[in-house]
Amino acid sequence: MDEQRAAALQRAIGHTFADPGLLQQALTHRSHTSEDEGDPSNERLEFLGDAVLDLVVAEELYRRFDLPEGAMAKARAGVVDEPSLAELAAELGLGECLLLGRGEEASGGRQKPSILSDAMEALLGAVYLDGGMEPARRLVLERLGGRIGSRAASPGVRDYKTRLQEVLAADGRVPDYDVAGEGPDHLRHFTAVVSCGGEVLGTGRGTSKKRAQQEAARAALAGLDA
Repeated sequence: MDEQRAAALQRAIGHTFADPGLLQQALTHRSHTSEDEGDPSNERLEFLGDAVLDLVVAEELYRRFDLPEGAMAKARAGVVDEPSLAELAAELGLGECLLLGRGEEASGGRQKPSILSDAMEALLGAVYLDGGMEPARRLVLERLGGRIGSRAASPGVRDYKTRLQEVLAADGRVPDYDVAGEGPDHLRHFTAVVSCGGEVLGTGRGTSKKRAQQEAARAALAGLDA
């Protein structure tokens, strides 16, 4: 793994690994392991990180917000879902640090939301094993604290893309998204345009395709007063 990128990632998450091997394992996708059997994949760390993430978010919801159990469950689900974790991974530049197999690399694995979200959970699991619960909790709350608050304020509210699809479906229409990227890999930005029947409804930008699409959908909903 590139030492400069590893150092930048550790600065971004606010934790320096006492055991660098844990960091490398967290960034090792199973496609890489299949080509080099000496390197364990991040799947076990992903399993652990998923549990740590659920606990930290659940505890924060319990301590900060007076919500019934069902609302807490909906709020937590909105924080720990794949799009949220993939966006966080993109913000941290996690994709550029991943160890991928040649096939996964060629198919754009560094931008795949499923791979990014899994790696984010694995990284959290690695932080937990390396430093304990406190650095893991700090990472979650510093990076996802705002999302926890917004989800707690509106538990169960769907994302903008889903809302736009529902609004248009009422008239028998379907949104169409066109996404373009620009800039070097480590500073990649995307622009999304959502249209329907040839009419542009909204435009959005973001550091990931999903974020740009969400912003475009939000702009479209505002234009439709929905």
